Amino acid sequence: MRNRIIALIPAYEPDQKIKTITADLKRRGFDIIIVDDGSGPDYRELFEELESSATVLTHGQNRGKGAALKTGMRYINKYMAYTESVLTPSGTQTVSGRDAVIVTVDADGQHLPDDVERVAEIAAARHDALVLGSRALEDDIPARSRFGNSVTRHVYSAATGVSVHDTQTGLRAFHRSLIPRLLEIEGERYEYEINMLLKLAAEGVPIIEERIETVYEDNNSGSHFRTFRDSFRVYREIIKFSASSLASFAIDYGMYALLLAATGAAGIANGLIISNIGARLVSGAANYTLNRKLVFRSRTGFAKSAAQYFALAAFILAGNTIVLSTLAGTLGINSLVAKLITEAVFFVISWTVQKYVIFFREEGADEENGKSAEFSAQER
Repeated sequence: MRNRIIALIPAYEPDQKIKTITADLKRRGFDIIIVDDGSGPDYRELFEELESSATVLTHGQNRGKGAALKTGMRYINKYMAYTESVLTPSGTQTVSGRDAVIVTVDADGQHLPDDVERVAEIAAARHDALVLGSRALEDDIPARSRFGNSVTRHVYSAATGVSVHDTQTGLRAFHRSLIPRLLEIEGERYEYEINMLLKLAAEGVPIIEERIETVYEDNNSGSHFRTFRDSFRVYREIIKFSASSLASFAIDYGMYALLLAATGAAGIANGLIISNIGARLVSGAANYTLNRKLVFRSRTGFAKSAAQYFALAAFILAGNTIVLSTLAGTLGINSLVAKLITEAVFFVISWTVQKYVIFFREEGADEENGKSAEFSAQER
């Protein structure tokens, strides 16, 4: 039996192109879920027209692309995944037996139907993977899209060790079995898409890229991505982590200087070692508190997360020493350059482990910011 292919389209104040997208995908056999992300009364007539060929779900107010995708996935998981309506002598019944593949599609006409269908076919064959429709990002791509993707690509690669050409593509396909994991991922707006890639990479989920064409009209003027505000949402966790690390370094250095002066004045032997260890303990406690409370906002128990954090700190201290000695001593790399390389490597390791192990914070599958998903239409 052929997989059920579902196109999930988050839409905020869309133009008429969404009608063309819906009609084209419907002709190709897609079931279509559209989430009106609080577009308001001016767009009510447009969404009512779409109800003839799609299920339209509505947010009472704008909550962001990530929230819209999650609303669609919850609906699919509850009403559409692995079920089928069949006509029997006693009437219509819902039965199990038909699997589902979901493709997320942007509402602004950037994705061609052939490409949407192709990534869906790949996902149908690879139930364990996330499939990305990867844009060429050549000279005809708007500058802000090309620049933003380049920055995100390098940050993502550094944080995960996984190479993805197009981290910001909205064309993504996956098997229904991934939905519960995707609903756990934090993020309400555009940051949800990069969080998705970070989380799945950390869990070892294969990420497959398929080259697609992208249609930009009027220099992508229909996009609701706000360059500075939404870029900050994408990068803010890494920025906060960097700031926390910098603050902890300042505490470490300051305490080291104070303790060194105090032990020297008191004539204490091994003052250098004592000062270094004392400074590390104080700065480590400060860094743990900052990361737990402010950076990752974790609800993990204190005893468990503290034990894991200081185990990580011990590993990083030992690993830092070994790697630095290898680079500078064995390979003969300049000691200052070796220090920078070593710190960069362990910065990435530290961020990844703290984010996805020590301070991992699941998002409730049935709740977003205290609001339950609103299903305003029945499946057609």
